[in-house]
Amino acid sequence: MRNPFPACAAVVLLTAALASCGSSAGGNGPEAAGARRPAASGPSAPGPAAAPSSKAPAARPSSGPPAPAGPSALPTVPADAITPATGTFTEEQKRYLENRVPRGMDPAAVLQSGQETCDKLRYLVKADRDTAVGAIVTNEIPDAADAVAGLCPRHQDLVDEAALGYADGTHTGKKLRPGVYRSASPTANCSWRIAGAGKRELASGTSDTGASRRITIPPGTRTFTSTGCYAWLPEGAAR
Repeated sequence: MRNPFPACAAVVLLTAALASCGSSAGGNGPEAAGARRPAASGPSAPGPAAAPSSKAPAARPSSGPPAPAGPSALPTVPADAITPATGTFTEEQKRYLENRVPRGMDPAAVLQSGQETCDKLRYLVKADRDTAVGAIVTNEIPDAADAVAGLCPRHQDLVDEAALGYADGTHTGKKLRPGVYRSASPTANCSWRIAGAGKRELASGTSDTGASRRITIPPGTRTFTSTGCYAWLPEGAAR
């Protein structure tokens, strides 16, 4: 069963936890290795079916301070010139910082943002894994893929699963992958619609319980629309 504590409590706990840890990558956690810091987020055909999941919804993550959304558009410091005010950067940290440090900015501040992304994922996955993956799918934890690849590779499975998920919105064409999906942290006003050629409805449903639901996106789906369901994650992905 997924963690049922309220969203506001999760935000407070996560914020307090991050504040107590500063920008640490967990101290004794696996991501701390190689990340030394300078001193300075039913029925069968013809259509898909939705069935209740046994999981209860978990709280939404706090988006917190935004992390860099990728390489900066401003002139950046060359890789061989990236040095902290005190201490040293590891090779992994230097690779993460490459093309990310605008001229005149302390590279340690950019590094801290990436490490905070790792911190958020670490705390969220302890509370509820689906919520952690959903936060990546919805981009509530921006720059997750780059931060994980460079600073906390232990969370790569979260990024890989998120790449196969769907956030609320309308999805069409080649972006649609047939399969079974479960909703992560849906609201009490979750609804979805799956349509085929000619906008013919294949399946639709609503949920006012806030409990996770399962749906099937069949081959031939042309449009999948979701509202208030937060994110849909692929069923059967490595957990």
